[in-house]
Amino acid sequence: MLSTLLQFLDQRSRGVLDSLGNSHVEKQLVDFAKLCRPSRIVVLGDSKQEIQYIRELAKERREETPLKIRGHTIHFDGANDLARDLGSTKVLTTPIVKLSKRINSIDRDAGLSEIFSLLEGSMAGKDMLVKFYCLGPTNSRFSLCAMQVSDSPYVIHSEDLLYRQGYRQFKKLQGTNKFFSFLHSAGELDERNTTKNYSKRRIYIDVTEGKVYSVNNQYAGNSVGLKKLALRLAIYKANHEDWLAEHMLISGVHPLDKKRVTYFVGAYPSACGKTSTAMIPGNTIVGDDIAYLRKDKEGKCRAANIEQGIFGIIQDVNPKDDPLIYSALTTPRELIFSNVLVTDGTPYWLGMGRKDIPERGVNFSGDWWKGKKDKNDAEIPFAHPNARYTMRLSELENVDPHYEDKTGVIVQGILYGGRDSDTNVPISEALSWEHGVYMGATLESETTSAIIGKTGVRRHDPMANMDFVVVPLGKYLENHLKFGKRLSQKPRVFATNYFLKNNGKYTNTKLDKKIWILWAEGRIHNDYDAIRTPIGFLPKYEDLKDLFQRVLGRNYSKQEYLEQFSVRVSRYLEKISRMEEYFEKETDIPKEFWDVLHVQKNELTKVKEKTMKEILPPDHFP
Repeated sequence: MLSTLLQFLDQRSRGVLDSLGNSHVEKQLVDFAKLCRPSRIVVLGDSKQEIQYIRELAKERREETPLKIRGHTIHFDGANDLARDLGSTKVLTTPIVKLSKRINSIDRDAGLSEIFSLLEGSMAGKDMLVKFYCLGPTNSRFSLCAMQVSDSPYVIHSEDLLYRQGYRQFKKLQGTNKFFSFLHSAGELDERNTTKNYSKRRIYIDVTEGKVYSVNNQYAGNSVGLKKLALRLAIYKANHEDWLAEHMLISGVHPLDKKRVTYFVGAYPSACGKTSTAMIPGNTIVGDDIAYLRKDKEGKCRAANIEQGIFGIIQDVNPKDDPLIYSALTTPRELIFSNVLVTDGTPYWLGMGRKDIPERGVNFSGDWWKGKKDKNDAEIPFAHPNARYTMRLSELENVDPHYEDKTGVIVQGILYGGRDSDTNVPISEALSWEHGVYMGATLESETTSAIIGKTGVRRHDPMANMDFVVVPLGKYLENHLKFGKRLSQKPRVFATNYFLKNNGKYTNTKLDKKIWILWAEGRIHNDYDAIRTPIGFLPKYEDLKDLFQRVLGRNYSKQEYLEQFSVRVSRYLEKISRMEEYFEKETDIPKEFWDVLHVQKNELTKVKEKTMKEILPPDHFP
């Protein structure tokens, strides 16, 4: 087996592989090399020299170009490869792999046959790059090993920014096969060095083997294995064990006049306020995207960020609303921009707060000029709405001092938030753990440019995780319920919505989310009373008025409060009907879910029949 590899390895790579001493790694590399037929295999460890090698290779291969500010580079994915492609992402199924009907799937044998045919010879004339990472802090109960194999130095460079080096962690496997594997090829490249055969883009997930195969793409959501692709593998593993793998931020909330920090996790679909919630000024960030949750010996919920970096949406990051991120994006550090406009070595993105946007430059469409149109005669924006930045968390001023803790942080609050223009109030607290699971399970959001397809469509997205749930939805919800039952101290659960509108206008500003989260933090510590309603506990006007004044120096009127927190009874009942229709199509949905739904439906129906009103103020409820 190793003799087959020798023809691809130089002496340095051979030494790295020999030192690892893992026959399962060697066997996979033999299979991958036979399939993809690279010119050579470059196996990399954790040294600074090897990390620097990848940085330089990404520039040498023109997958990244240096910008004016030291350490900044720009990467373009190409005009047809700018978001996660759910249609081309499929889970490989067998008779024992059961999925929700909404999850895109394909028979395992048929899927492997198809993607192997696309991967065959895909690395001809290119290097196969092999790198080892650790999901979660190293040497902890959260640690999971992952091997990334790719012909794209941009992908490996992104992994180096986003994840902890894992070569030493792999050695601790003592030659076992307890690791995830990700094989990626950008495929044939065009004159801009971007993926050419995007119509043959495929991302196939083999949960039974812990592997993901990805071809004919470069956008990180499809190509960087340890991100959402690894999340699917971790969800499968977690739901067959006793922990949770979630699409969640982790943030430390620091109230102004209290010497305490309260840790929250939060699930938000892409472009629904997730990173901005994790980056609220005055709070600290542990992670902005993916968390593993485990019960500790005392029965408390602990969470760890599996990443060490951020792959964030850059649209609307400006010095007023996101001062910390904006500062990081405009000062020297190692950072990759993607799919923004570049003119004279300077990046420009949508909503950055500058009026001097150039009328020419280079963007995802190639050479760009103001008024340029695509093949459908639609004007091309100067930057893509799903343009991104990739950087290390340690570069941020507000990184939490415990973000690397091997034991994780104690979670006291859980947030579920979507993009909803007409129903949900800005913040509400679950009446119980079961109600909190229901809140997460019934999360809806209006689609954005982060996913290929039409925007502005109401989409049901349980726990902001539905795209990644590779077990039956009923089992997934049951595991959340069981997880809570095992805890001696359950986190409080809250639903947020930053996008409520009235007469077409948002009812709050971007800064208001700080008030909603501070109220939730105060509820955990019994600082505030609340109004019980069928949809959950709602804030009292006096408490919010005080918070707005003390924290933002702003007068918060009773009219604003009523506009935001009045219960839209008819809208909630419409939502319940949608949820009934949806969940009735699924199998084995837990009884606790239906109990909460029926209680809420009955209470809202009674109050509507009694008052004959569509919308009711919070103080109407006892």
